[in-house]
Amino acid sequence: MIRDGAQHLQSLRDGRAVYLDGGPVGDVTEHPAFRNAVRSVCGLYDYQSAPENRALMTFTPADGDDPANRIWQLPQSYEELVERRRALESWAGLHAGFFGRSPDHVASCISGMFMGLEAFQAYDPARAAALADYYRMARDEDLFPDLRDHQPAGRPVQTGA
Repeated sequence: MIRDGAQHLQSLRDGRAVYLDGGPVGDVTEHPAFRNAVRSVCGLYDYQSAPENRALMTFTPADGDDPANRIWQLPQSYEELVERRRALESWAGLHAGFFGRSPDHVASCISGMFMGLEAFQAYDPARAAALADYYRMARDEDLFPDLRDHQPAGRPVQTGA
């Protein structure tokens, strides 16, 4: 499934709990601290879903029928690696590289781990299966995985009541 910006925006209105400076944010799509970043990501989803960008931004996985964003592509050749790079460069051009961690960042990490799945299987087959399931789910649902679950550098950690 390829999402557009409206679908991504709606997916964020799911009742998630987000806190900023110790207080709840409410609707992240409208909060002043997040709304512009949310709109920027929606622009990336709109770009990938535009008919004129589909060939650049999507591929059909070997184990699926529906197109997926190239951030999830597992290049098997130099040509596929170049196609994936062109898609990521195109997205980066939309925000001039100033977005920080765009959707391709963590997707590339997860995709790389999936490409080395045998190393995970040798360590713990159950964890390897979970990684494989997560990769496929994130790819097929066109998710934007992120690592924003940590305490920002320089900010005091709030503990207890």
